[in-house]
Amino acid sequence: MKRSAFKGLLLGAALLLSGTKQADAKINFTQYVMPNGLHVILHEDHSTPIVAVSVMYHVGSKNEHPERTGFAHFFEHLLFEGSENIKRGEFMKLVQSAGGQLNANTTQDRTFYFEVLPSNQLELALWMESERMLHAKIDDIGIETQRKVVKEEKKQRYDNTPYGQLINVIFENAYTTYPYRWSPIGKEQYIDKATMDEFMAFYRTFYVPNNAVMVIAGDIDPAKTKELIAKYYNDIPKGTKPIPRPTEVEPVQKAEKRVKFYDNVQLPGVILAYHMPKQGTHDYYAIQLLTQLMSKGKSSRFEKEVVDKQEKAIQAAAFDLGNEEPGMAIMLGICNMGVPAGDLEKSMLAEIEKLKKDGITDEEYKKLQNQAENDFIEQNQKVLGIATNLATYQTFMGNADLINTELDRYKKVTKDDIKRVANKYFTKENRLVVHYLPKSEENKNSESANTPAKK
Repeated sequence: MKRSAFKGLLLGAALLLSGTKQADAKINFTQYVMPNGLHVILHEDHSTPIVAVSVMYHVGSKNEHPERTGFAHFFEHLLFEGSENIKRGEFMKLVQSAGGQLNANTTQDRTFYFEVLPSNQLELALWMESERMLHAKIDDIGIETQRKVVKEEKKQRYDNTPYGQLINVIFENAYTTYPYRWSPIGKEQYIDKATMDEFMAFYRTFYVPNNAVMVIAGDIDPAKTKELIAKYYNDIPKGTKPIPRPTEVEPVQKAEKRVKFYDNVQLPGVILAYHMPKQGTHDYYAIQLLTQLMSKGKSSRFEKEVVDKQEKAIQAAAFDLGNEEPGMAIMLGICNMGVPAGDLEKSMLAEIEKLKKDGITDEEYKKLQNQAENDFIEQNQKVLGIATNLATYQTFMGNADLINTELDRYKKVTKDDIKRVANKYFTKENRLVVHYLPKSEENKNSESANTPAKK
């Protein structure tokens, strides 16, 4: 067995065995801000010989120009091309040959990079992330390569996947003003039009230390780690350009919106999307519990009533896209064979109305609180989960210690709160309804619309 493969097995085992934390176990960390503005958070955990190194840049698709959507996601790909000191194509090889894992992801609000490595490879990850921050290789070869990669990803994950346009349809129709009105994948034609000057301007504006939070979590010596961070990051200059933030305010929706969308699917789908408060607010936590009530587990309301009893759907779900600014609470279902989208919509809306009228039972409330606690523990069982949460809380709410206190916010949500937010936000006026329909129905519906009604 090759040494790198053996290291990979050890790392995988360590990741699986690192789940030893309890809900009441405080996650200790230290933090400081470097002169160049880089916010650093260190979490020491010697339970397994691994370390997670992560950098979260406060830039997502909402920071893009409307005619250059997809930039943030494109950069996520582009910055794996290499750097002035890392050859093209070597970025992943360096981490994998050291027995590690790496990846990145982009949302509407931020871009997140990470490596998880054996702890004796900490310096490698710190050096590589400093190269990404200061010396990224942005040239014609890399841009053309990643243009092809991103286009292929869009085809596979969105264009050629059943219901793959779901998120795009929701945000394009739910928002009129705020730049959540497009999703991170963006439009490929805009990336094709972008110039080298535009790519460099984006990099120099957003990929600067004063727009980033670095979290190192795991088997580390904090004093030595600080020395390594100083070695690789002290000389990175602070960004000199103002970091633009959206100033638009999405107007309150005052009337229901209805959309029919046709795609290559076999069964109709129904989407009910409601505007909700931004993350960190009291109502945000109540809505999170509400969506769990509707669809999490076999005993959830949608599963019991709409799927099992009425057999209107083969699948029904509810979830919230909690964003830095007001996001969306989404409920969706896939129709059972022969069930019209309108029938499924009525059944889903009936369950929402029951909640608004009758509230929830003591048993349901206890279950929701248990689920929230279990989810919270699970997120913080692994060093990468801890690194992600520390970075998220610091980036969006300026308070990394929420990792120790956020569970209390769920516990403060009462049964009355859940009923209240159902009545406040899950209204017809605040609703987008999408019927996600097979393309085979498009011609039928257009013919029906053009046929005079019989007297």
